[in-house]
Amino acid sequence: MNRETICDELRRLEGEVVEAEHELAKQEALLIRLKQEHQDVSRVASALSLMREQQQSRQQDRLRLLALLQQ
Repeated sequence: MNRETICDELRRLEGEVVEAEHELAKQEALLIRLKQEHQDVSRVASALSLMREQQQSRQQDRLRLLALLQQ
């Protein structure tokens, strides 16, 4: 990959990371609210777990791209 392509991909990925952080915060707030209301949180907790895994994957991709830029 050339440097410009890496930078483009990094910008795209960083946008996804920011958006996912917002979505994670919303999901976490929903989970807290449901717990306070003594409602079933299993679906929300499962979705939140998946979202965290996906975010971790994005973060790893981001670090990989940053490493490529430093070469």
